[in-house]
Amino acid sequence: MPDTHGHNPLDLPSRPRRNRRTPAIRGLVRETHLSAAHLVYPLFVHEGGDEPIDAMPGQTRWSLAGLVAEAERAHALGVPAVVLFPKVAASLKTPGGEEAHNPEGLIPRAVAALKQALPGLCVITDVALDPYSSDGHDGIVNDAGVVDNDASVAALVRQALSHAAAGADVVSPSDMMDGRVGAIRSALDDAGYTDTGIMSYTAKYASACYGPFRGALDSAPRPASGGRHIPADKATYQMDPANAREALRELDLDVQEGADIVLVKPAGPYLDVVHRVRCATDLPVAAYQVSGEYVMIKSAAAAGHLDERAMVLETLMGIRRAGADLVLTYFAPQAAAWLAE
Repeated sequence: MPDTHGHNPLDLPSRPRRNRRTPAIRGLVRETHLSAAHLVYPLFVHEGGDEPIDAMPGQTRWSLAGLVAEAERAHALGVPAVVLFPKVAASLKTPGGEEAHNPEGLIPRAVAALKQALPGLCVITDVALDPYSSDGHDGIVNDAGVVDNDASVAALVRQALSHAAAGADVVSPSDMMDGRVGAIRSALDDAGYTDTGIMSYTAKYASACYGPFRGALDSAPRPASGGRHIPADKATYQMDPANAREALRELDLDVQEGADIVLVKPAGPYLDVVHRVRCATDLPVAAYQVSGEYVMIKSAAAAGHLDERAMVLETLMGIRRAGADLVLTYFAPQAAAWLAE
């Protein structure tokens, strides 16, 4: 019979739009949920005063006091975790990155300050040598001009131990050296840090999306450093953007070596990899919405081409929908505030 508008209805066995008809119904059948509890806030810290980062509008290199205040602000909004990245003075950078495991260094002091001020905050530290290396690589470049895997792992172990000693809840090796998760797990356990977790960068791609981050930390490779041959990029250890199956090989190794959380970086261009990893493991999966993704959204919003709030929440939901349990994002406090409204 005709409907209320006098039209004869189509003979349809199913009408999916019924489940979209009202906000209440849409909420009842929503498959993916996003909350502040899923977010990790990356924070930059340096020696000196708080200063804006030109390469990343809206982000700041924090002093230790500023870092604590910003973490308190984010935590009050419901963000449960931060991950720390240091901008190290050039005078402290060496080919071996020895400052990375200085127990009185910037990151151990930052961890201690955060844990004193916010005992309930989950503090994650980045484990890699590039902020400390005069060569700008995540590992140690040997005399042959090659990033030496095993020598780098030994240095990364010392770095992770210094972070654990300072009170880090989770150490996060982002270097992509072979075997580093197992070596760090063994060293942490031997030193009594059995409760310190490892969030491994399982699939970190050699992406063009890292430029603003490297500008924030002054951590790009320096091919002409000291007249030595230094690799111009990180393609010999970060993954080829063309590969997805390789991520599952890396995943298998990280699981065997004792990772507690596995991570895919970047997030947006690699949602297929996030989903593959999610389907292949029962471990928590993280994804990092990196600096390039952040700047693209900020720039387009500043130019009036899109709505920043809508775009941020949509991209974060997409990362969650792909299978990420937690999302590292520079938008964490803004997103938490928006989600609370």
